Amino acid sequence: MNARNLITWGVAPVIAGIFLAAAVLALAKPSPDVAPGGFDATDVTGADWGRDFHLSGDDGRPRELADFRGQVVALYFGYTHCPDVCPLTLAELGRAVRLLGEDGSRVQVLFVTVDPRRDKPKALARYVRSFDPAFLGLYGSDAQIARAADEFKVEAGEHHSIPVFLIDPGGRLRLVAHADARAESIAHDVRLLLRQAKPA
Repeated sequence: MNARNLITWGVAPVIAGIFLAAAVLALAKPSPDVAPGGFDATDVTGADWGRDFHLSGDDGRPRELADFRGQVVALYFGYTHCPDVCPLTLAELGRAVRLLGEDGSRVQVLFVTVDPRRDKPKALARYVRSFDPAFLGLYGSDAQIARAADEFKVEAGEHHSIPVFLIDPGGRLRLVAHADARAESIAHDVRLLLRQAKPA
């Protein structure tokens, strides 16, 4: 998918003015001397963005963030015809879930397509399940996707490097991980989020 197609479909004009979430990472990289046991990803706890979305699952059911309370949500924006970044990121997310063992059942990976004209529900489901049977694809109208991208400060295009958003079991955006984060790093951060969610 190229930028011209996105413009034609009406997604890009709304998203174009939104700064890349990657820029957030660049401005808020964690200090190299982060204490042992801290998060690997950028901690954005308390952010007034990334609060919710209203889309449809690849199973046709309406979905919002509240549907996944009690789980750590790993949210990622992309498209099924992406030749590089998307499949690599989803593969690492799948590996992270497997590294978590039993705790992997407490993680929900959500893949939001920014190309709904091509990524029909069945194709979207087939794509995300190829990385892990529990992964869920999300889609919507151009306007719905644009609103979700706006809420998470995402800009999508032909050459994108969109991070992974990690949302804690209480439904709060907590971490922003680089798109090239390794499975071990993601699993480490998810474990910390799950541990923090346990009652004292």
